[in-house]
Amino acid sequence: MTARQLKAAIHSRTPLHEGFLRVYRYEFDVEKYGGGVRRTSWEVMERGNAVAVLGHDPGRDEVVLVNEFRPGLMVAGDYPYRDNLVAGAIEDNETALQAAVREMQEEAGLVLSNPVLIHPGAYVSSGGTSEKIAIVYGTVDTSHAGGVHGNATEQEDILTVVLPAKVFIDRVRRGEINDLKTLVAGYWFAERYAAGKF
Repeated sequence: MTARQLKAAIHSRTPLHEGFLRVYRYEFDVEKYGGGVRRTSWEVMERGNAVAVLGHDPGRDEVVLVNEFRPGLMVAGDYPYRDNLVAGAIEDNETALQAAVREMQEEAGLVLSNPVLIHPGAYVSSGGTSEKIAIVYGTVDTSHAGGVHGNATEQEDILTVVLPAKVFIDRVRRGEINDLKTLVAGYWFAERYAAGKF
């Protein structure tokens, strides 16, 4: 049984911070399941949408990740340098596939071929942000992969990490990957890898 479709409306929007991250206080008029309407206040972070890219070299049976400082990890008390998918913002004039190709070049110095949309966009945390992340798979040539890359204007300092596909899958299954977009893509990859689809 599905719940009836309730209605909600934005009553007001107040800017709290407008920088790399934009935070607004919203007031919503929200219909309640038990009847009636309540007004509620919520802070929401807005930063546009993003793409995450799983680069795979099927010939060498390797996967490309990147490693860079992640401030959210440090604030949470975790080690702030972790292996994650290549990822970045989708610009206004780009599709997710175009952004994936650009981000793979910027962050890993690699050409992404045959990009395929794994997921068109899942919300990062819909209780606190409007951001969605699309996930893209594509092939790369890892024979010369490595080094430090990134967009200099964004002060990026990103290490390219090349892993054997089975090592990547093992790390996903053991819970060593703690970045959600990388984890989702990792389970997608593991399922297809086990079925011999690469």
